Amino acid sequence: MSSLALDQTRCRGCGICLQVCPHAVLTMKTERVEIVDIDACMECGACSLNCAFGAITVSAGVGCAYAILNGMLRGTGSACACGATPENKTNCC
Repeated sequence: MSSLALDQTRCRGCGICLQVCPHAVLTMKTERVEIVDIDACMECGACSLNCAFGAITVSAGVGCAYAILNGMLRGTGSACACGATPENKTNCC
């Protein structure tokens, strides 16, 4: 389950979060942002960090993005196992 949360009362419809989200988790509807695919959220934190109005919160560093970036920095490869099995080497990202 994703930690992504949206407070639409704080959203001003600037759309910055749409531009920085790498997985199209959000969309613009009726002048406010809505979450359309929470399961695609990799909890990178880009939306939350770029929201000047504090409308979006997410616990960055708890999801798949954290595992991938950590693996890259340490040279150990991705530790992201969501959806991966020995037979199916794909992952959520």
